[in-house]
Amino acid sequence: MSENFNFVSGSFNSIFKFLHDCSQTKNLIATKRVHARLLRTGLLFASPSIHTELIFTYATCQNKSNLKTLTRCFKFVGFQNPLVFNVLISDFCRNGFAFLALKTVSFMHFNGVALDTYALCSSLKASSFMENVRFGEQIHTHARKTSWLSSVFVGSALTDLYAKFLLIDNAAVMFDEIPLKNTVCANALLSGYCEAKRWIDGLELVRKMPELNLDYDHFTLSAMLRACAGLSAIELGRQVHAYLIRKVYNVGSDVFLQSTLIEMYGKGGLVAKAFQVFSLLGLSFEGQKKRDVVLWTSMLGVYGRNGYFEEVILLYKEMLKEKIKPDEVAFVTVISACSHTGQVKLGIEYFESMTHGYKLVPGPEHYSCLVDLLCRTGKLDKAWEVVNEMLQKGHDNGSISMWGTLLSACVDLGNIELGKFAAQKALELDPQNAGIYVLLSNLYAKFGMWDEFGQLREMMKHGGLKKDAGCSWLEVTD
Repeated sequence: MSENFNFVSGSFNSIFKFLHDCSQTKNLIATKRVHARLLRTGLLFASPSIHTELIFTYATCQNKSNLKTLTRCFKFVGFQNPLVFNVLISDFCRNGFAFLALKTVSFMHFNGVALDTYALCSSLKASSFMENVRFGEQIHTHARKTSWLSSVFVGSALTDLYAKFLLIDNAAVMFDEIPLKNTVCANALLSGYCEAKRWIDGLELVRKMPELNLDYDHFTLSAMLRACAGLSAIELGRQVHAYLIRKVYNVGSDVFLQSTLIEMYGKGGLVAKAFQVFSLLGLSFEGQKKRDVVLWTSMLGVYGRNGYFEEVILLYKEMLKEKIKPDEVAFVTVISACSHTGQVKLGIEYFESMTHGYKLVPGPEHYSCLVDLLCRTGKLDKAWEVVNEMLQKGHDNGSISMWGTLLSACVDLGNIELGKFAAQKALELDPQNAGIYVLLSNLYAKFGMWDEFGQLREMMKHGGLKKDAGCSWLEVTD
């Protein structure tokens, strides 16, 4: 990067551009040189924006744990003006520097800089990216002491924080304490209910929203459809769909809402209805269709979950004809479909096209599908080669499903050594997985290893492990 720059009066744009380039290339030496020039010319104090841009550039160029330079820069900022700090906190949050955002908040508090709603909301957002909720709780306490809890913005941010940590009861209490609620804070709690799979609580909140004079927006309706899918309440889902048709004029602009609608019908087993919705979405007045990859992936998932594996492959081919680039989720579904239809060659071809055709990196779930494909057709040796390849490429220890699939194939094909190894790897990932113990005991029984069989059963008994019984949802209507 060129380090020739000209700081003359009115050249602030060139300063910002140069600092931005330093940030992009992580050029710490150039950043220090421009810092020195700004100090010598006095331009560093000409505008708070230059100061914030310089601090942000240092943050991106240096190790996150090296805070000395950052703290020194803070000291040059006028403590009476919280605006500079607010901009910094926001920039840090947007660019993935949550720790630095919280460090900025701590610096402000220590030096007596007032924390307004903007700083509190940004710091709560940054807190949601931490390993635990502790810092967020401290912000909550500070907001209570400084009487900011009456702000709907701070209340919404706190509700969202607790919901993201799945502290749903805390989020509900926070929501109830907000004096004047809006749709945003209701959606924050609703999101928490959905993530925690507390579907009934979510629908109860939706029912109360009109009583609180809160309107439904796209996010609310998406959450309602998720709850209907979670409860298999298809009749209620139909009513939400009807509401969408009547009230929402621009459904086509919200891909997430459209895909949730497809998945709601799919999870209820109404595959034809899901495909009908999929066929109509993206249809313009000129009769041209333009559907996002998310919609294609949703429809592929509906076919896959309901056992329409031939349709998955046909739809995937149609997707390629429309020049839609498949994503990682689409490949999981289509390789799995090849597995269930016994199309080994086609499944391997799709797997290889990920890297060769679309520059995607296969993850453990893709290897798991490929292993399943090979195991179903009795190609155990080839499946083990694929597992070895995956491990050599540094994909950690695979997944429970992959090792479980390999173990199941070893039971069917009678490979005791590989089966024991697969069971060991699976139990390293999930020591309480009763299904793996059952498969391993079946393997021991097949080879007449009754001592090992008995010991394994005793371990399951003492550990309180038992295989979960299957269950199904059934909606009953009058």
